[in-house]
Amino acid sequence: MPRRRLSSRSNGGRVAMATPPIIIIKKKDGHGGHHGGAWKVAYADFVTAMMALFIVLWLMSNSTKQEQLAISGYFKDPSGTARKVGTNLAGTGETLPLAKPDLSKLKETLQKRIQEIATLNKLKKNIEITVTSEGLRIELIESEQGTFFNSGSAALNQNGQEIIGLLATELGQVPNDISIEGHTDAKPFVGMSKYSNWELSSDRANSARRLMQGADGLRIDQVKQVRGFADQRLRNPKDAFDPSNRRVSIIVQNLATKLEEPDESDKAAKGEKPTE
Repeated sequence: MPRRRLSSRSNGGRVAMATPPIIIIKKKDGHGGHHGGAWKVAYADFVTAMMALFIVLWLMSNSTKQEQLAISGYFKDPSGTARKVGTNLAGTGETLPLAKPDLSKLKETLQKRIQEIATLNKLKKNIEITVTSEGLRIELIESEQGTFFNSGSAALNQNGQEIIGLLATELGQVPNDISIEGHTDAKPFVGMSKYSNWELSSDRANSARRLMQGADGLRIDQVKQVRGFADQRLRNPKDAFDPSNRRVSIIVQNLATKLEEPDESDKAAKGEKPTE
């Protein structure tokens, strides 16, 4: 800043000095951040984290063993699959046993789900669900015009895709194995010389299997059999040409029956003769 020259003048013999300028220095306070709002954000994050911790602790103390493993598994592997809960330290999924279903209750659940969908509820007379000695049998019965498949084709129509998708979602949650069967009436297949009711019944069963094993459906190892019977197992033996003989059967195999039948390796270990 340039110096200002002091001037003097006579004032009755006195020397008058010029008034020095007033300099105002503004200092920036380096500690102003402590008085801002950043601490509030950090405190809110801390409170949220504590609340989440208390919720998890409460859930762990008021849950079953399986639910505790599921919660633990989520935090160890949040991207785990829907049917694998809990992981070991190496990150490998630990598959928990699914609860053994009551087939009568499963039947009621399926019927209720069908009733909730208007398009399927209209077709409930073509969907027959019965508990048998082999398990829960679900029959998708065709009409003359075709109910779930295009007539004379292995392609599922809209109704077929909807009911198969619903069944896949529900049955994928049970531990039971699944069998899928295709059936036709006795009317000869017309269209291709080397294609018969045997191929049609097998292809329809496989079409159902492919859709059921899609996303959010059956487990990859859940389907144990896919079979085509043509017209050899008629639903209405008195009328081999009855359209109701054309159907796809989905069987939820009875766990008790499965457990009672040892496999061939078990028989060999016990010295028993394998089944011929």
